[in-house]
Amino acid sequence: MSTIKSETTKSGQRNALVLSGGGARAAYQAGVLKALAELVPEDNPRPFQIICGTSAGAMNAMLLASHTGTFKEAVDRMCSVWMQLSVEQVYLTSWRSLLGNLFSISRSLFNRGVGRQKPLALLDNSPLRSLVEREINFENIQKNILNGHLRATSVNALSYSEGQSVSFFQGAEDVKGWQRFRRFGVPTQLTSDHLLASAAIPAIFPAVQLNGAYFCDGAIRLMAPISPALHLGAKRVFVVGVSDNRSPAHWGSRNSHTQVSSPSMAQIAGQLFNAAFIDSLEADLEHLDRVNMLLDYIDPSDHADLKLLRSVESVVIEPSQSLGRLSGRRLRHLPPALRWLFRSTGATNPGGGVSAASYLLFEKPYIEELIELGYQDAMWERDKLRSFLRPEPESKVERKGLFGIRARSQEEAPKGSVE
Repeated sequence: MSTIKSETTKSGQRNALVLSGGGARAAYQAGVLKALAELVPEDNPRPFQIICGTSAGAMNAMLLASHTGTFKEAVDRMCSVWMQLSVEQVYLTSWRSLLGNLFSISRSLFNRGVGRQKPLALLDNSPLRSLVEREINFENIQKNILNGHLRATSVNALSYSEGQSVSFFQGAEDVKGWQRFRRFGVPTQLTSDHLLASAAIPAIFPAVQLNGAYFCDGAIRLMAPISPALHLGAKRVFVVGVSDNRSPAHWGSRNSHTQVSSPSMAQIAGQLFNAAFIDSLEADLEHLDRVNMLLDYIDPSDHADLKLLRSVESVVIEPSQSLGRLSGRRLRHLPPALRWLFRSTGATNPGGGVSAASYLLFEKPYIEELIELGYQDAMWERDKLRSFLRPEPESKVERKGLFGIRARSQEEAPKGSVE
């Protein structure tokens, strides 16, 4: 039997990469990782031993975990996939498909709300399955684990029947499953089905059946997005989010514009998407920082209840500009059927509906803008990122503030940045 090795950084610290969900917004992660790959030292070509992803972030995670080359080579491949992406490669965009799905949803009202032939969804994402199976070789994951290039990788999904968040992971033999309140980890051999289940946004994309149960997007009810990485053995985490609420200066601010009409369907969906893909990550990062602060002031050896806790260094990069507003300028590039859908549901309304569209806008002009923004945001913090990639073993872990390292706010962006 092959020997399973565990690769760590020079200082013995095990790094984890955590990629949140967000549909098309996940292209921003590719830009951040592109910048990070340029900063990786030559003596540490694979800086992450643990890679975790949720929803669209799970696709990025699997592209990295299944690549047998260096981190830079894997990121180059990821960016190439994103740059060649279009809406038609993610879901069907014809009038026939859209109206057929709407008819199936209407017909389900006479069948106890259940689809007659397949799971109900507004969009048919069968092209995404073809893309995943073409671009990701899941067999390489085990090869990377056996070679010591990877300790573990995971994707998250939500069980419709149990209402619990499941982290499907593949890792070294000493990595065990776990169970917490409404979330647990299950060792398995990852496949395209696990990835598609993690990306199945409820009502938008169809549920995926795994082991006799149906699963949907892993961001739903994932109360602790960083937790899977910690259970898999991470001592330090690098998190790439897709939040619009990145600057503390804007917390609690009110929109000065009075909303005349009631919320549109797209505005309601946008808030639900934000709650699923963004809010839980923000809350978990805040919780992580508070635990670190507690351990700074208290010696866990003096308190039996705290012996299981450990300090975890976190680095976070999030957008310096509103991804929702960026998407508003790109809706004209969509096929006619989708433009009608977004317009009729209020997704073209700059008052809030565009937030929902930003999760489904898999079009090259928007993707290029997100990748460039992610690259710039990461490069603004290049010195801190170099420190994370090559930490000093003797130095004390530096606290990064309430949310770790954050990308600059829009007002701080240098001239020439993406608008």
